[in-house]
Amino acid sequence: MANDDDTVLDDPVAQSLGGRHARLARRLGRAATYLTGVATFSCVPADPGTEDWADLAGLLGPDAFADMFSSPAVPPPAWKPVFRLDGRQLIRPGGGRPVRPRGASDTGVVELGAQDVPEMLDLVARTEPGPFWPRTHELGTYLGVRVRGTLVAMAGERLRPPGWAEISAVCTAPEARGRGHAALLVSTLAARVEARGERPFLHVAESNTGAIALYERLGFRTRRQVTFQGFRTP
Repeated sequence: MANDDDTVLDDPVAQSLGGRHARLARRLGRAATYLTGVATFSCVPADPGTEDWADLAGLLGPDAFADMFSSPAVPPPAWKPVFRLDGRQLIRPGGGRPVRPRGASDTGVVELGAQDVPEMLDLVARTEPGPFWPRTHELGTYLGVRVRGTLVAMAGERLRPPGWAEISAVCTAPEARGRGHAALLVSTLAARVEARGERPFLHVAESNTGAIALYERLGFRTRRQVTFQGFRTP
């Protein structure tokens, strides 16, 4: 049965690093971050003290990027702000059926793995859906759409708090847009998540109105507004 407790989504990075993604974590004291090449997300406790920030700085190194995702924790003044972006977190209350794309008959969904990383990185570079690194695919299942053998769209699972799976890296090559690939991938992933007794959620920048409209058509609803933030360690 799907998890009805959505409080774990208040701090999805910490919940993931302390659970399903523990094997991909680096920890020092109460601070944690992902292994290099997997993700840049980091976390400290909800009540961080000076020692917690010092531990995270020790994990990351001097003058290093700390992606605090949606954490409300405020680092010490010596930590330099890198970015701040308004966004929202969405969840899907009920199930739904995959949406078939309006593409050619040779379009199909395939699972992506280590052998597909060069193509995945190339697609990400061209479409900029958000952070994606050489080992990001290890976070969960990634699916793609190939047209005549070429990867033109993909999406996958990223953060994994208990009972939930975040759908992320949703992107389509410019020449393949408008054919329903993103809808197909997101709804297929959501159906897989629900089939194993979990619930799908996702994050999106507030300015990305097209993506928000798509997710709402697929049954997702806003749970809360969030602010994504990144800093540089002293």
